[in-house]
Amino acid sequence: MKRQAYQPILITDASRSQDDQLTSRQRRYVAMMGVRVACVIVGAILVGAKAPLLWLWLPLVALGMVLIPWLAVLLANDRPPKDRHRLAGRYRPRPEADAPPMSLTAEERPHKVIDAEP
Repeated sequence: MKRQAYQPILITDASRSQDDQLTSRQRRYVAMMGVRVACVIVGAILVGAKAPLLWLWLPLVALGMVLIPWLAVLLANDRPPKDRHRLAGRYRPRPEADAPPMSLTAEERPHKVIDAEP
């Protein structure tokens, strides 16, 4: 039976934990909902104050009130893409000429030194 070579996992290659991903998505969602609340408040102030160019500002604020919640939900439920498919490397044969990353060649292997004592 062929022994697999040791392949270390570098911490720089590790993906973020699921808790960290969830926390960042929750913060993004709350921030976007805060912008939506600001749009509602600004729209109410503009209507109450009968601001000039109300015909321009009101549709922009309404667009923010409609699009931001939709985008917030989409982004909150989105996860980062996986680097590779889990089964991609299992069924692809490895070329025999390539040595595994952490294996030693015959010249690099430590040799036994036998001391002959008298």
